[in-house]
Amino acid sequence: MTLLGSYYRLYFANAGLLRSADCEDASYVHILADSESRTRETGNALAAGWMPGCGMRPQTVSDGKDPLFSPLAAGISNPDRAMAVASISGRIGANPDALVQVYRSAFDTLREVLFSCAPGVSCPAETKAGKQSVLQQPSSLEASKGDHSAELLGPLRIGSTLSEDFLLEYLNGMDGNALGWGRLDAGKLMEIMRLHAAYADLARQTRYVARVQGSNLLSHVLRSMEQAAEGRTVVGSLGKVSDRIVVIVGHDTNISNVAGMLGMNWLLDGYQPNDTPPGSALVFELWQQGEGKMVVSTYYVAQSPEQMRKALPLTLESPPLKSPIFVSGCSTADQKMICPWNAFQHTLENAIDPAFVKP
Repeated sequence: MTLLGSYYRLYFANAGLLRSADCEDASYVHILADSESRTRETGNALAAGWMPGCGMRPQTVSDGKDPLFSPLAAGISNPDRAMAVASISGRIGANPDALVQVYRSAFDTLREVLFSCAPGVSCPAETKAGKQSVLQQPSSLEASKGDHSAELLGPLRIGSTLSEDFLLEYLNGMDGNALGWGRLDAGKLMEIMRLHAAYADLARQTRYVARVQGSNLLSHVLRSMEQAAEGRTVVGSLGKVSDRIVVIVGHDTNISNVAGMLGMNWLLDGYQPNDTPPGSALVFELWQQGEGKMVVSTYYVAQSPEQMRKALPLTLESPPLKSPIFVSGCSTADQKMICPWNAFQHTLENAIDPAFVKP
């Protein structure tokens, strides 16, 4: 995250929004992080790379759950949890058990890494005391009482969690026996990460679920952009009128919710479609083109697996990965896929459910 912060400083200085050095621009960058310790530390590392020695710190809520990132836990509204279950169920033929067969090759690879067992053969290691087979766990889809409106339980969720654990091992530079007991490589990691991408798609990007959990965040993003476009204080915005950059440090779940609301997709080399690797970001850039004409450029950015694994410095010549995003309802048909500002506003307003927005 420190390396990414350094890159963002170079990128936005090159774009004319910031100077390339000194601390004077710190007042123009607003970083807002969730209250969880790992998220605060992510924001601190980002700030340290962005404005080293300038004392810039992310803003967080003082106590309790932040409604930007955990709207249901913060009590914004009560969703129709039966509807949330039905919306996911309708995407999988009301048959959670079928997901095991659909993603059988990814599960076989995960089984090989976990137990050193080849696909299609019995695996005594799976039945040893204290061990349980992922595939033998019951699958279910049920309403949630927590910060999620519905829960998809069973092998896909467990596989998603385990695959992300292995991703973190790889990105942290682990090698040899420390990396999946010596049974994991980049190719196998890519295969088992299909489980993480599939779970995120169903559990977080299904439209009703996404609107319930992402409307509050996306509404505040939109109000912040309106404040920048209009040059006046807008109720519901994050930060000040003078801010040039607003950074929201949340979670992969938040990104997936917004993507589901807007029907967005991206693909970065080395990752599964719509994957949300550590430190990655969904970016909305508001630009003025000519007299009074405002446009929005939307893209996804992340360090490549090797950039993170080797902690490679990021520069304008060696940047992180970037995937331009087509926003249905407003993007143009060229490679830049920019949205006229008014069409972008309209698209986001239609996606947001006001019943789940905290003023």
